[in-house]
Amino acid sequence: MSNPVVIDTVPGAPYADLSREFDAPVEAVFRAHTDPDLFAQWIGPRGLRTTITHWDARSGGGWAFEQQVGDGEAFGFRGTFHTVEPNELIIQTFEYLGAPGEVSLEKLRFESLPGGRSRLVSRSVMTSVEALEEMIAQGMQQGVEEGYQKLDELLQQDG
Repeated sequence: MSNPVVIDTVPGAPYADLSREFDAPVEAVFRAHTDPDLFAQWIGPRGLRTTITHWDARSGGGWAFEQQVGDGEAFGFRGTFHTVEPNELIIQTFEYLGAPGEVSLEKLRFESLPGGRSRLVSRSVMTSVEALEEMIAQGMQQGVEEGYQKLDELLQQDG
């Protein structure tokens, strides 16, 4: 069974808080967020193929990837790694290229739990309440849930 994703929003506020536990050590979860080969295997909903086009997972670095559906339609994403503290913290921007100018700021905190488990706690701050509502309407919950289910599967292979 997969651990649940909890996404909390506050009416009228342009941010979403997310938390998710993993049955894997924090080092493995962090690596899956910073290693481009691993990241490409789990990010986003099932049925999409991810191609990393740029990846420099360090403070001041950047990233970009493209996701394709079966019919070849592609969606691009990019951002900047503002802060990367191994096994603890990532602060980055996130931009969907289909909505230029709508850039979110994300803070991901990685926490160790007893028994070799871990928790990811994040906040995504959008440019407006409307931008957040649109992201939610476009399937944010499903994409996050399916992506982290794929990450669980990947972490089990590694473990």
